[in-house]
Amino acid sequence: MQVEQYRDALLLLMVSIAAVNDLAARRIPNRLLLVGLAGALVLHGLSGAPGAALLSALGGMSLGLGLFLPFYLVRGMAAGDVKMMAVVGFFTGPTAAFQIAVITWCAGGVMALLVVLLRSRVRLVLANIGHLLCGLLVPGTKLADTTLPQSAGSMPYGLAIALGTIAVLVTRYG
Repeated sequence: MQVEQYRDALLLLMVSIAAVNDLAARRIPNRLLLVGLAGALVLHGLSGAPGAALLSALGGMSLGLGLFLPFYLVRGMAAGDVKMMAVVGFFTGPTAAFQIAVITWCAGGVMALLVVLLRSRVRLVLANIGHLLCGLLVPGTKLADTTLPQSAGSMPYGLAIALGTIAVLVTRYG
C-alpha cells in the first residue's frame, strides 16, 4: 500500500469519527483534528516528494480555511467545522480540497433545507436572510450589527464535510 492510500484511509477515519461525534454531541473535538493533522504531516513527510507534499498540504489547508472562514465570521458555521475543513485540506491538497468544499456546500444545502422543512422554520429563515442582506448591503453597517434575532436552528455540518470528503475519495478509487 502506498503512502497516499494510508493518508486517504486516515482521512476517511477522521471525517467519519468527526461526523459521528458532530451528530451525537454537536462538537468536533480539537484533539481529533490535531491527531489527524499530525498523522497527515507524518504521511506527507514519508511520501516520495515530501517537500512538494507538504507545500501542497499547506495550500490545501489555506484553501479549506479560506473557503469556510467567512461563514464562521457571519455566524453561519461553527469554528469546529472551519477547522475540520482546514485539516481535510491539509490531507488532500488544494485541488481536492476545493472539490470537497463544493460537494460539502451542496450536501450542507440539502441538509439545511431538510432541517428547515422538518422543523417548520421557513418563515424564520426567510426573515433571517432578509435581516442579513439588509445589514450587509447598508453602507456603514458593522458585522456585529447583523446578529440574527433568533436562530433557525443548527445542524451537524461535520456530516456534510464527511460526505463531501467521502464522495471525492470514492471517485478517486472508483
